[in-house]
Amino acid sequence: MKTPQISIVAPLYNESETFPLLVQRINALMDASPLSIEVVLIDDGSKDDTALKVRQIALTDERYHGVFLSRNHGHQLALTAGISAARGTEALFVIDGDLQDPPELLPEFYKLLQEGNDVVYAVRKKRKEGFIKKMGYYWFYRILRSISYVDIPLDSGDFALISRRVVNVLNKMPEESRYLRGMRSWIGFKQIGYEYERDARAAGESKYSFKQLFALAYNGIFNFSEFPIKFMSRVGMMAIIISLIYFATVVIKKLFFTHVIEGFAALLFVIILFSGVQLLALGIIGEYVLRIFFQSKNRPLFIIKEEIVNREYI
Repeated sequence: MKTPQISIVAPLYNESETFPLLVQRINALMDASPLSIEVVLIDDGSKDDTALKVRQIALTDERYHGVFLSRNHGHQLALTAGISAARGTEALFVIDGDLQDPPELLPEFYKLLQEGNDVVYAVRKKRKEGFIKKMGYYWFYRILRSISYVDIPLDSGDFALISRRVVNVLNKMPEESRYLRGMRSWIGFKQIGYEYERDARAAGESKYSFKQLFALAYNGIFNFSEFPIKFMSRVGMMAIIISLIYFATVVIKKLFFTHVIEGFAALLFVIILFSGVQLLALGIIGEYVLRIFFQSKNRPLFIIKEEIVNREYI
């Protein structure tokens, strides 16, 4: 196989059910395309036979590139591993292995890339998910955009076609708590959105739990916004103003009305208010410190246990 122009990068975790359909649709795309394409499949420490299926396809079809991580590192780091291993000279096409991101859109994305765009990102105009998730995604993207110092497009995920020069910059960014769609926006260059209707999962269940979704949302907020720390400064100022008003009220009543506000309830309210503000401030500062702590360890972002490229072990 000659050097690929495009690399399709798909992280997989327990996707044994969707794997045959994924390969079928990608093969149909590659067979119909004039482009030289490789497919980088990343097994993120799957517990089913996903790794076995990735190994089989990588050993029998030279267009497939298998990357096997030492354990489950999570979607963002698995995707990072795939991006670093991809060899596409023109661009990388990032999709999810559950086929919610249709690989058949590659020709449309590639046309926009040829028009001078460095990033063609997909914008989800409709989701086939539960009401709670849809509302959570909807409001998160809008809140993040309103507080972020980077213009992160609304309703856009990791599904995108990214030029090689953007990929080269992305590979130089060592963040441990990764939010790839934000990092992609931060890099800049010419970027354009492409609206599509996101499909339901081809099979199985979502591997993103609510806990993982919240962790991803936290990475987006704390990595691309100064709002949390500035918010605490404002809350602190408000707390000081409230305490001064309360103190002034007590002094005035004592001097002019010979009456001081008394009562356990008032004291309890003040203690709870200021204790809550302090704990909230410590929690927000802790989120930043936690990210600094993990980053300062300077550990590798992921560990590749094995890699299969063109039927050769690396």
